[in-house]
Amino acid sequence: MSDLLAYLIAGLLLIQAGLRAKSAVRGHKRDRSLWGAFVAFAAAWLSRTTAGYAVLDSLDLPDLAYFVKHVLSIIGICVILRYVTAVYRTAGPDGERSRAIRLSAIVHRVATRASVATVLVMAVIFFFLLGKPDTATPYFMERHRGEAALAVYMGLFYLYSGVAAAVCAVQWGGAVKDAPFRSLRNGLRMMSTAMVITTIYSVLRIAFLFVITFSQVSDGTEHTQEMVTDTLLYMCFLFWGLGAIAPATHAARERYHALRSLVVLNPLWRQLALRFPDAVRHRPSTFFTRITAKAARLDTVRDLLFSPDPSLPARLDRFAMDIRDVIFLLRQHAPDDLAERAFARAEADLRPQHATEVQAEALWIRAALAMADEPKHEPAGVSAPYPFAPGATPREEVTHLRDLASAYRLTTPADAQSLLICQPTGRS
Repeated sequence: MSDLLAYLIAGLLLIQAGLRAKSAVRGHKRDRSLWGAFVAFAAAWLSRTTAGYAVLDSLDLPDLAYFVKHVLSIIGICVILRYVTAVYRTAGPDGERSRAIRLSAIVHRVATRASVATVLVMAVIFFFLLGKPDTATPYFMERHRGEAALAVYMGLFYLYSGVAAAVCAVQWGGAVKDAPFRSLRNGLRMMSTAMVITTIYSVLRIAFLFVITFSQVSDGTEHTQEMVTDTLLYMCFLFWGLGAIAPATHAARERYHALRSLVVLNPLWRQLALRFPDAVRHRPSTFFTRITAKAARLDTVRDLLFSPDPSLPARLDRFAMDIRDVIFLLRQHAPDDLAERAFARAEADLRPQHATEVQAEALWIRAALAMADEPKHEPAGVSAPYPFAPGATPREEVTHLRDLASAYRLTTPADAQSLLICQPTGRS
């Protein structure tokens, strides 16, 4: 059961590390720090499994797996403090950081130096001062009970862990009220809870360490203590791992909604971008379409998933801006009264799926494109009226463009021709 939980927690941490690998490679300090913490803690958990212990024990150094686990944990804790400092290193209006942020920065600087000193002292104690372990028990503290060197070794480790966890608990707990969305608030609460549990765990372990150093305890007491503190340790990492995942659900939801919007906008964007390729930021893919028209869907997939934008939301913003830029160019091709004709047609042929204004705008775009496609047509020197209001905010704009793209799919070239039959002279 212990191995199963260790593998579960290590797997959870490695998944997090994998999700953040791209940001870590790009050199973002925060993401690189968090990635390092996940890797270090995952390796620490793997070293405490039966398989991990067997691999390290094969090096013929007694209890090496315990030492490796402790060193990796200190590295992870140090990197977590670096992450906390990077996240909350912000300046107020007067250019001065808050007391909590200054404290975090000081603790991080001290902890970085202390971690090196702690590891060096623990290494000296482990390799030169600890006696031969009692292999009858699987617990490190019981294997060296009564040794003064053990009290120093483990006391340093748990003191370092407890202080660092307390700092993280204060910082994450204090940041909850300022978090901009619910999943981040929930994640911060869970991570803060994890650090509170870690602090309690460290205090209990230090107390038991001094008990077994200066007195004898029964096997039942030892087993109960190990069971309680191991449970706290499992709870800590499960809370922390799930808390770190929680904000990612917000990003995943944003990407999902962005992808859905991209799928809706793509037909309209593609048709406009193919007509005015110089007006868009990245031209639509035509690689597969040039081979065979039946492969056009592959170009669509390429535009949706493999274009050079850094993210799906960024790609959605680009699609929206491209559509608006092309519409601006289409105004130089449209008749002056095209909007009036589009409104009249939309009101006469009202479709329940969309509002009249949205249908009129879709008809306007269809007709203006048809006008621009005429071989002998030249753009006018002035822009035709375009009385269709965009969304007031980026989110409303995407919603509006989705409705517009949906209405555009319901229009036909015949609709465009019927609007252009009575084209007035004076615009060619």
